[in-house]
Order: sequence, then structure tokens, then C-alpha cells
Amino acid sequence: MPRHLPGEGAITAATASTASTRAGALAWAACALALLLPSAFAAAAGDAARGLYLAKAGGCLACHTEDKKGATPFAGGRALKTPFGTFYGPNLTPHAAAGIGRWSDADFVRAMRHGVRPDGANYYPAFPYPSFTGITDRDLADLWAYLKTLPPDPRPSQPHDLRFPYRWRYPIVAWKWLYFTPGPFASDPRRAPMVDRGAYLVEALGHCGECHTPRNYLGATKKDRALAGGKGPTGKDLPNLTPTHLAKWSDPELKDFLLFGTKPDMDSADEAMAEVVRNTTSQLTPEDLAALMAYLRALPARPDEPATSDKKK
Repeated sequence: MPRHLPGEGAITAATASTASTRAGALAWAACALALLLPSAFAAAAGDAARGLYLAKAGGCLACHTEDKKGATPFAGGRALKTPFGTFYGPNLTPHAAAGIGRWSDADFVRAMRHGVRPDGANYYPAFPYPSFTGITDRDLADLWAYLKTLPPDPRPSQPHDLRFPYRWRYPIVAWKWLYFTPGPFASDPRRAPMVDRGAYLVEALGHCGECHTPRNYLGATKKDRALAGGKGPTGKDLPNLTPTHLAKWSDPELKDFLLFGTKPDMDSADEAMAEVVRNTTSQLTPEDLAALMAYLRALPARPDEPATSDKKK
């Protein structure tokens, strides 16, 4: 969904040096975890029908379908322009050469949970694995089952067009050590079950924070400012999703926005959010939509991210 903020950033030499002693430990831990993935994942038989729903809830279509009339769904090519360059969503169809047809179960889990490609290289965090890592084993199995049912499409995945030095992948090791914690979503027993379900939908599967949370200069989300708004990849202001503003909306008004993209003042969602509404929030079950709303209502109210001009004063 847009919702895919590129957390790309060049790691300075000083930062890389600070993290270098930790990088080895991270690599060893990732290898150890990877050994456990195939058996754990294979234990759950995927449900493709349920996986279709999860693909909608996760907004997969938008980032992996070229933005042009007649484009093949999930065949890749969607451009995401950012300050670091342009990223292109890859082909997710099971084509053996152009898509993910040769991936194993373990390859898929490593990509989603650890941000690691089948060849062992790190994905750029433009792929929102910092959120997707929280997706449960069962949901990963169902989503994988659905992707395997897609018609194979031969459209090659388009290489990213990044500025120097962001095209280098090796600094991502340090970035992940500093800012990425892999592992499935942990329920909070202090929350009501509906709110907890909403937290999973927003934080993991829907990865709303990838767009609606401000980022630091290295492109990592500011955890203490979660969902407080910020700048999108093109520099456009993105709204604060905490009760700072949503408290002014009634439940019917918020529901209408998530289903139809209409605001209380009769304005409409912008083009990017309209696509999220069309492909994702309007496709949620009534129960999941209510859970998402309940979680947003339960968030602490956080002030808006200061404008760039304010920060310079």
C-alpha cells in the first residue's frame, strides 16, 4: 500500500564502525533462526482463500502492480520515488524466472520476517519487512499459498534506480542491527482482544506506520512517534493517525472514510489514500474494520510532527 516508506539511508563510516562488532552477531543469529524456519513453516498448511484476504489487508496489490491501465496484478513495476532514488515493486507471481516461482517456503519466510533475499543479500527497507516481520506463521503460510495460485507472468522485476551511495546494500547490515528487530507480533494481555487484533492489523499486516510515522535521517521510523504523521517519500505531509485529530471524528465518520474515502467535511481522500481505501480498508471484514478503529482510538494522542521550517527556528 503506499504505506511503503523507503527506510533507505547511507550509513556513515562512523555509524558503520560502531555497528560492525554487532553485525557478526546479527548474521550468526539470522543463520541460526533460518535453520528452524523450514520445519516450523511446513507444519502449517496454507489456505489460499484466506491468503487472498490477507493480501488485501496487507495492501500487496498496490506496490506490486504497475501504475498503468491493463497492468497485470502482482507482476511488479510500481515505481516508488524517494529522496534516495526510485524503487520498483518486484514481480510476485510464481513465474520461475521473472517472479518467485523458484522460492522455497523458507525463502519466503526469510524475506518477510528477516528482510533477506534467497541469495542471502539484504532487502532495502523500502520493502516494509520491519512491519511484515510481525506477521504470524499461520498468516505467512496462507499468504504464501495464495501467491502460488497467481498466474505466472514473465515481466522481469525492474532494477531499482538509486542515487550514489544508496545503491550499496552492505550498509543495510548495520541499519538492521540499529533499527530492525525480527519476530512475530506479540499480543499484549493488557489490551482488549479487539484492540489487540487492531494492533496486529495496523502494526504488522497493514504496516500503516511505514507511511504515517516520522523517520530519522537514516530512514528509520521514530518508535516514540508512532503513527504521528510525517513526510511521505515524495515530501508530502501524511496525517497523524492518533486521537490528536481522529478524536474529532465520530465512529461513523471514521468508518465512512475507511470504507469510501469520504471525510466529515465531504472532501475525499487523496489519490494515494484512495488506493489504500479501495484495495485494503474497504476490503476488511466488519470485525477487522472495527478492530482497526478500536486500536486507533486506543493510541495515546501524539502531537503532529513539526514542520521542517519549524525545526530550523
